[in-house]
Amino acid sequence: MATFKYCLDCNNLLYPREDKEHRKLLFACRNCQYEEDASNLCVYKHEIIHAASEQTTVLSELSVDPTLPRSNIPCPRCGYEESVFFQSTSRRADAKMTLFYVCGNRNCGHRWVG
Repeated sequence: MATFKYCLDCNNLLYPREDKEHRKLLFACRNCQYEEDASNLCVYKHEIIHAASEQTTVLSELSVDPTLPRSNIPCPRCGYEESVFFQSTSRRADAKMTLFYVCGNRNCGHRWVG
C-alpha cells in the first residue's frame, strides 16, 4: 500500500528521487534539503482494467454517424433492418475482437455486442 510521505522540516510532500551515486531510492523535499531513504521500492503502480463495454463512448446520435460502417443485421429490440457497428478499442493483451452494434433507428438507439 502506498502512503504519502511528508518533510519533517517543512511539512511539504516528499517526492521519489534516485541517488545514482549510491544506487538507491530516496524521498526528497522540493522546498528544502530534507531527504530520507525509501522503505518501499515501489514508487507508483496504477492498474485500471476496463470491461470492453465500459470503453464505448455513449453518443446520442451514434446511429447517424457517417464514419461508422453499416450492416443489415436487425435490431433485437425493435427489428429495424439497419445497424451501425464498431470494434472494441481495448488495448489489453487478452482482449478479444468485439463488435458493438447500435440500432439505426434514431428512436430506439439499442446497443448490443455481436
